[in-house]
Amino acid sequence: MSWIWNPDGDAPKPPAENNMVQDPSDPTRKVTKKAANQPFLAYVQYKEKQEQEHQAWLQRNHEREEKLARGEEVGPAEDDPTAEQEVGFLGLLKFIVYLILVIVIAGKFFTGSFLWEYDGKWARLKTYWPNSGRLFSETYLATFDGSDPTKPLYLAVDGDVFDVSSNSRTYGPGGPYHHMVGVDAARSFGTGCFATHRTHDLRGLTDNELRGVQHWKKFFAEHKTYNKVGKVLHHPIDPESPIPEHCDAKKEQTSHPTTGNSDPISHSKGNSERPIREEL
Repeated sequence: MSWIWNPDGDAPKPPAENNMVQDPSDPTRKVTKKAANQPFLAYVQYKEKQEQEHQAWLQRNHEREEKLARGEEVGPAEDDPTAEQEVGFLGLLKFIVYLILVIVIAGKFFTGSFLWEYDGKWARLKTYWPNSGRLFSETYLATFDGSDPTKPLYLAVDGDVFDVSSNSRTYGPGGPYHHMVGVDAARSFGTGCFATHRTHDLRGLTDNELRGVQHWKKFFAEHKTYNKVGKVLHHPIDPESPIPEHCDAKKEQTSHPTTGNSDPISHSKGNSERPIREEL
C-alpha cells in the first residue's frame, strides 16, 4: 500500500561519492564506475599514460641535444616508446604463421585431420619437391616395366613419364594394366587399343581421340599418388611409315567428327581390348 502514500515513487538515490570519477571528456561533471563505463575509462587512462611517456621521451631527447651542443659524449638516440610500430615483413610473416597454426589445430579439433580431411595432391611433399627433370630414352624407360622389383613402375603419356608405383596391384606384374608401364602408349589412351597401340604415334587420330590422350595425361599429372618424374625422348616417326590400324574395323573406316557434347575420351571394346577405368 506504499504507493498510496507515495504515488510519485521513491526518488532515485544519488550514487555514492566514492563510486564517482572525473569525466575525462568533461571536467565539469563526474561519472560512475559502473561496468559500462570501464572500457572508456581504461582507454582514457591508457592515453594519459602514453602522453606522459611521450613527454618524458621529449624531455630526454631535449637534454641529449643540449649535451651534443656542448660537445659532450652521449649514447645512441632513443626511439619514441609511444610510437606505433609498423607491421613490416616479419610481422606479416608471423601473422601468417599464426593463422596457419590456428587453421591446422582447428582442423584437428573438428575433423581429426590437420588438413581438414584433405588428401589431394597438394597434401604430399613430392608435389613441392618434384623430380620431373629426368630424360628417358625409350630403352631406359622400358627397364621400369616391373621386371626388376627394385625399380619403380613408370608409364608415359605423350612424352611425360609418371611414377605409378603406388598402384602396383594395377600396373605391376600380373596387374590388369601391366602392359602400359615401361612404354609411351599415348595412342592407346585415345583409341582404347591397349594391346596393339602401345606407341606414341598419334598420326591419324580424330579430335575426339586426341582429347582423350590429353584427358589421361592430365589425369596422371593431377593424381594424388602419381608423380611426374621426367620426359621420354622418342625417335622421329617416319612420315612414310604406315599409320597403326585401329583394333575396331568400324572405327577404322568411320571418321568421328567433334561435337560439343562428345565425351572427352573414346574407348574401344573391340576384339581383346579392355577399356581403362578412370578410377585407376
